[in-house]
Amino acid sequence: MIAVYAGSFDPITYGHIDIITRSSRLYERVVVVVSKNPTKRPLFTVDKRMEQIRKSTEHLPNIEVDSFSGLTVTYARMRQAQVLLRGLRVLSDFEKELQMAHTNKTLADDIETVFLATSTEYGFLSSSLVKEIAQFGSAIGHLVPPHVVLDIEKCYAKTPP
Repeated sequence: MIAVYAGSFDPITYGHIDIITRSSRLYERVVVVVSKNPTKRPLFTVDKRMEQIRKSTEHLPNIEVDSFSGLTVTYARMRQAQVLLRGLRVLSDFEKELQMAHTNKTLADDIETVFLATSTEYGFLSSSLVKEIAQFGSAIGHLVPPHVVLDIEKCYAKTPP
C-alpha cells in the first residue's frame, strides 16, 4: 500500500521525520511530497527542501521524495496511493486537518486520510517556529537535523533579521 505525506517542509523538522519514520513501518511505500504553495514565501526552494528530506530519510528504504503543484488527491491518484498521511500536534491541527480530510473525501472517496499523532517530544514543533528561533540566532540543533541547521544558518547569515 502506498501512502502520500504532503507538506511544505520548509524546513523539515524532527517532528516531520518522526511521522515519516513511523509511517515507513506501516506502509510499503511512503511518498513525501513537497507541495508548492503559491500563498507561502518559503525560505528554501523546492529542490533544496527535497534534498533536505532525502538526506534526513536516507536510512529508510521505502521512502520516496517528490514535489507537486496542485491538489494532493490529484497527486495521490496519479501515484495510485490509497492513503494520505497527516500529522497532528495539537487540537487546532485536528480541526483544520479534519476539514481537509472531509474535503478530500468529496474529491476522491477511494483515498483515505490517516492521522498520526506526533510523538510527545515534538508536539510543539513547527517549521515556522524553527525559522523564527533561527532568525534571532538561537540554537535549533534539537529541532532539525544537522544538515538543515547548516542550511538555515547560511540563509540567515545572508539575510539577518
